[in-house]
Amino acid sequence: MDRIRTALELYKDVKATASRSSNGTTPSRAADHMAPPPITYTRTRSLTIPLHVLREHRVMAAYNKGPFVDAYKILRTQVMHRLRENGWNVLGVTSPGYGEGKTLTAVNLAISLAMETTQTVLLVDSDLRDPSVHRVFGVKDCRGLADYLLDASPLEDLLLHPGIGRFVLLPGGRAISSSTEILTSLKMVALVEELKHRYPSRIVIFDLPALLHTADVLAFSPYTDALLMVVEEGKTTGEELQRALGLVRNSRPVLGTVLNKAGQSSLTLADMKAMLSQ
Repeated sequence: MDRIRTALELYKDVKATASRSSNGTTPSRAADHMAPPPITYTRTRSLTIPLHVLREHRVMAAYNKGPFVDAYKILRTQVMHRLRENGWNVLGVTSPGYGEGKTLTAVNLAISLAMETTQTVLLVDSDLRDPSVHRVFGVKDCRGLADYLLDASPLEDLLLHPGIGRFVLLPGGRAISSSTEILTSLKMVALVEELKHRYPSRIVIFDLPALLHTADVLAFSPYTDALLMVVEEGKTTGEELQRALGLVRNSRPVLGTVLNKAGQSSLTLADMKAMLSQ
């Protein structure tokens, strides 16, 4: 854990220096491009997910209490404080490398946020090279974001409501290799703007790819308000975290980091700890 904390401290020091030298200016939003007309959708397909499927995939909605649930509620509270104080509602979740728990973190954070009565939450699987959020809910291959962007499939035919609170999912759809170009297309820009502004009380979470392995996060992050970084104790190195934070330093604020598997618990996914580091 010491190497991760050291990387975070270095990131904060460099970020503070950059902030002082910027004279209060902030990077311009890439979403200022001319966009196609607004998207219209009026229906969402509902699913009934068996409880054993949610438990098998460690979805917090399957549990009423316990350290697993409490950890995500703490993370939810910290994230909401940061979003509200800045007037943000679009969050990207990523990690330095593969297999560090960013997709499960995005799912459980979205569900936890949707359990509050003050907002709805839309989770968008934008890891288009390997879309996997739908599998967390036991759903086999299905259409999603890629089909909307490439085949003009109506958005209302792609959205899923897994029967959990005020939570809606837009799956990734089929895997595509040209993910960077698709994520920065005018149609994607228009979609992000539509999702961001259509409902004032909506929070939009994008499950993004691993930052150090593709250009997707660097290309797409200007369309988000902030990023959340997921790291795994014992797997993510301090150097990897420092490199990842350095890559996005001038792109979007890093809302914080989630330290995954920081201790032992009765669950397969260990306790989650938020170490907010603005």
